Amino acid sequence: MAAASEISKNACHVRSNSLPLRSHPWSVSVEEQLARLRTSSEATNSSSSSSLCRRLGGLKHLHESIDDLLQLQQTQQSLSKEHNRKSVEQVLIGSLRLVDVCGTTRDVFSQMKQCLQELQSSLRRKRSTEAGLENEISAYMISKKTLVKMVSKCLKNLKNTRKNREDKDSELISVVNMLKEVEEITSSVFESLLSFIAQPKASNGWSKLLKLRQVSCEGETNANEVEKMDLQLLALKSGKNEVQKTLKGLETLESNIQELEEDLECVFRRLMKTRVSLLNIFSH
Repeated sequence: MAAASEISKNACHVRSNSLPLRSHPWSVSVEEQLARLRTSSEATNSSSSSSLCRRLGGLKHLHESIDDLLQLQQTQQSLSKEHNRKSVEQVLIGSLRLVDVCGTTRDVFSQMKQCLQELQSSLRRKRSTEAGLENEISAYMISKKTLVKMVSKCLKNLKNTRKNREDKDSELISVVNMLKEVEEITSSVFESLLSFIAQPKASNGWSKLLKLRQVSCEGETNANEVEKMDLQLLALKSGKNEVQKTLKGLETLESNIQELEEDLECVFRRLMKTRVSLLNIFSH
């Protein structure tokens, strides 16, 4: 029975390998996951931490499927052909870009978490007297300005990359176009993650926060958790919020940041694995 089962499994694998690459189940799986990620990025609440967690989970599964696709003999044969080498070189460059921007995004989230932890520690020391809070909050905002600069530079690079990215070419093999699309949607998710931490246009003092506070007083606001936390800090700074309430909000935000950071680590490992697979194909 075991032998028969093994023969059946091998036969299924052979049939799977003989399918046209575009209609292969793993290719179809990649296309479906790309469609889901596109839809989630267009959602109105796509900037919330829970939405970003779902999108990172989608990225992880997408790159798992991509790696499965790259292990197919058909894929490796197509990509290793001499006339496709230039296209594969472009995909390799793209994979390095993704690894770099994922690494930068991880650093931003790690530093943001550290800023939150330091602020919580400062507020706990001060909450008995509630004196000197303005200095502690100002120190946090100064630290955040450094993050804004990092985010601004990374977003600018992503924008330039998108501007210079070549359109999909109908003459190229389908897997190359698919990998280009994967790079595009992955970059889009990283852009959303960076914007979640800091909006470069909001770096000029408290002006945007004042506008957000006005909007929140009048009704619902589309501010994400980081911006809402900044609003709480603004209220605390002006004596209109309690330290304990602010600390609770900081703890919740830190927990959300931690979860996103862990998901980013999983995606980073997947990106590295995909790059290794591409390098192995290219070197043969």
